Amino acid sequence: MCGIISAICTGRNVVPILLQGLKRLEYRGYDSAGVAVINGKLQWVRSVGRVADLESRVAEKHLTGDIGIAHTRWATHGVPSERNAHPHISGGVSVVHNGIIENHEQVRARLRAMGYKFVSDTDTEVIAHLIHAKLRGGATLLEAVRQCVAELIGAYAIAVISDDDATQLVVAKNGAPLLLGLGDGENYAASDSAALAAMTQRIIYLEDGDCAVITLAAPRIFDAGGNEVQRSVCHSSLTATAVELGTYRHYMQKEIFEQPTAVANTLDAMANCRSLAPQIFGAQAERVLREADAVLIIACGTSYHAAMVARYWLESVAGIACNVEIASEYRYREPVSNPATLVVTVSQSGETADTLAALRYAKSRGHRASLCICNVPESSLVRASDLRFLTRAGPEIGVASTKAFTTQLVALALLAMTIAKLRSRLPEEHEQQLLHEMRQLPAAMQQVLELEPQIEHWAERLSALEHALFLGRGIHYPIAMEGALKLKEISYIHAEAYAAGELKHGPLALVNADMPVIAIAPNDALIEKLRSNLQEVHARGGELYVLADRDANVADSEGIHVIRMPQYAGFLSPILHTVPLQLLAYHAAVKRNNDVDKPRNLAKSVTVE
Repeated sequence: MCGIISAICTGRNVVPILLQGLKRLEYRGYDSAGVAVINGKLQWVRSVGRVADLESRVAEKHLTGDIGIAHTRWATHGVPSERNAHPHISGGVSVVHNGIIENHEQVRARLRAMGYKFVSDTDTEVIAHLIHAKLRGGATLLEAVRQCVAELIGAYAIAVISDDDATQLVVAKNGAPLLLGLGDGENYAASDSAALAAMTQRIIYLEDGDCAVITLAAPRIFDAGGNEVQRSVCHSSLTATAVELGTYRHYMQKEIFEQPTAVANTLDAMANCRSLAPQIFGAQAERVLREADAVLIIACGTSYHAAMVARYWLESVAGIACNVEIASEYRYREPVSNPATLVVTVSQSGETADTLAALRYAKSRGHRASLCICNVPESSLVRASDLRFLTRAGPEIGVASTKAFTTQLVALALLAMTIAKLRSRLPEEHEQQLLHEMRQLPAAMQQVLELEPQIEHWAERLSALEHALFLGRGIHYPIAMEGALKLKEISYIHAEAYAAGELKHGPLALVNADMPVIAIAPNDALIEKLRSNLQEVHARGGELYVLADRDANVADSEGIHVIRMPQYAGFLSPILHTVPLQLLAYHAAVKRNNDVDKPRNLAKSVTVE
C-alpha cells in the first residue's frame, strides 16, 4: 500500500529521482500519485492513475527542484481523485503520508475552528494543516513535525517539506515502514528500499517514534523522547537490476520462473549441513524450540495458506500441537494462551499491519517466544521477533505472491523437521531422506515449470468463464485455497476452494458445465477418496481439470482433463502442486487482458488495518 520517496540533492534536479522511485514502488498497489518540489517556491503535481500519467503532467509543467517528496496512494479515506491524492498542501507546507490517522476527525474539527479549510476527504490533510499551524506559532520544521505527531493517534510514515526552508526535509515514523538512504552529496527517505535501489545501498531503518532531519549532510535522528540517537547503517543487497522485468512479459511470470532459484537460495543456509541445525532460526533457537510445547502460527492472505500447510507438517512430522490464526481476527479475540506456545509469524514484507499487531497482542497475552519467517531482513516483524528465518526469495514485485509463498513453505518445512528432530521424532535415516528431497526441490520445480504450455491451454478455456471450484484433500486443501486466491486476485474470476470431502455437503449444488472444477490429485493416502469425489463431479456434468501425479491413476476422458505432474513428491508435494496453479491464474489473467502485476483494488504490502 502507498509508497513514499523523498530526496534532497545538490547540483541536479530531484524530479527524475522521485519519479524513478515511484516507478519502483508501483508494485505496492495504488490509484493516484503526486510529487512536490521547492524551486524558490513550493510546486506540486498530482494525478489519478499510473505514475506514467503523473510523469507526463510533470513534463508539461517543467517541474524542477533540488528537494522534493513524492507518493503513490492506495485509497482509504476518500475515493481515488486528484484532490485526494498526495502530497497535501497547507500554505508552503507539503506532506506525504502512509498509514491511517485514527483521530483525524477530532483534529480536523480543531483546525476548522482555527480557520483552516479542507479540500480533500483524507485523514492526511490534517497533518499538513497541523504542521502549518505549528510553524505559524514559531516552531522550526522539526519542532512542528514532532509537536504534530505527538497529537496523532494511529499509524504513520510522513515526509514534509516547507518553502520557508528548502535546505531540509523532515520525516517521522510510527507503525509504518520508513527508511533513510545515504548518497553522495544527496540523501533520501522512502517507505521501501526498492525505491532507492538505483541510488544507494546504504540504508538506515528508523524505529517507531523516530523523527529525522534530512539535509545534504548526515541525517539527524531523534527518538520519541526528543533525544538525538544513532541508528546503524545497513547495506542493502537489493540492486536496480534485481527489480527489472528483463525478458518476461510481467513480473508475476518472472517471479514464477524464479522459484527454483529462490528456493535454492532459501536452502543455502543449510547447503553444507549434513544434518538439521536449529541455529538456522537464530542463536537461541535450540533452547526455544525445545521448550515449546505447542505452536501458534499467525498470518494473512497467502501467508495464512502457507501456515495451514505447516500445521499438517508440524503435527504429523514433529508431533506438536499447532494452531493457525488469521492475524486480523486473532488480535480481536480473547484466546486461551499458553506461555510455552511458540508464536510464529509469516509475512513476505514483514510490515503487514495486522500481523505486527497480532504479534504484539500475543506477547501481551503472555507468550514468551516468537519466530518470524520473512523475506525482508530489516523489517519491523523481524526486529520484533526473538528468532527469525529469512526466505531469500529476492524482491517480489507482482502483487499476487508466488515465490514468497513457496519459499515460506520451504522455511516452514525446515521448522517442522527441526522441531521433529529436537523432539526425537526424526530418525537419522528419515532426516537424511528429507534433506535429500529438499535439495532436489529446485530441480523438481523446474520440471513442473515445463508444463506451462499445457496449463496455458487450460487457461484458454477457463478465461471465458466467471466461476471456478478448487478441490484438495489433506495437506493439499490449503494449496487449493491458494490456487483459488490466485485466480480471483488477478483474473477476477470468482473462485472458491473446498476440502473435496465437503462437496456433498453443499458445494455440489453449484456443479454444472459452466462451473469448472480444478482438483489436486497427488498419489498419497487420500487418492482413492479423492477419486470418488471427482466422480461425484463428473456424474453431474461438471468439467474437471486435474493436476495428477504421474502414478495417480487418473485418466483423461470426456469432461476430465489431466495434466501429469512429476512423480509423487511426498513430504514436499504441496510446494510442487502450487506452481501449476500459479501459472493457471497468470495465463487466465493475461487472456482476459488484465493488469496482472497490479490487480484492481489490491496492494502488495498491507500496512494499514
